[in-house]
Amino acid sequence: MIVYLDTHVAVWLGAGETQLLSRAAGKLIETGDLLISPVVFLEFQYLNEKGAVRESADRLFSYLNATFGIGMCDYPFPAVCTEAARMTWTRDPFDRVIAGHASARNAALITSDRVIREHYNRSVW
Repeated sequence: MIVYLDTHVAVWLGAGETQLLSRAAGKLIETGDLLISPVVFLEFQYLNEKGAVRESADRLFSYLNATFGIGMCDYPFPAVCTEAARMTWTRDPFDRVIAGHASARNAALITSDRVIREHYNRSVW
């Protein structure tokens, strides 16, 4: 089963803060085929540049890939943007593309974000 990770979930995994994850999220991480949207990678770098995350996007993604087998999705970006454009419930471009990626693939999305969970029916927390 394809499972996407929201940025915060991926950052927590990278920092070893698995206690922040719900039981359901942990179970999916153990059993799913884990992916991040390329916009999550971009958000890693954004968070690094503003000092919220110590590692660069490259280093954080390399660690997640080597440790958890997390890949970066290469699903066609036009299809993702078509889905994201329908997500009028948020103005956050990161959230729109992350949820759009999951929606385009009809996949689960692990997120602690309450707004995403209220609007994307395949979200898990």
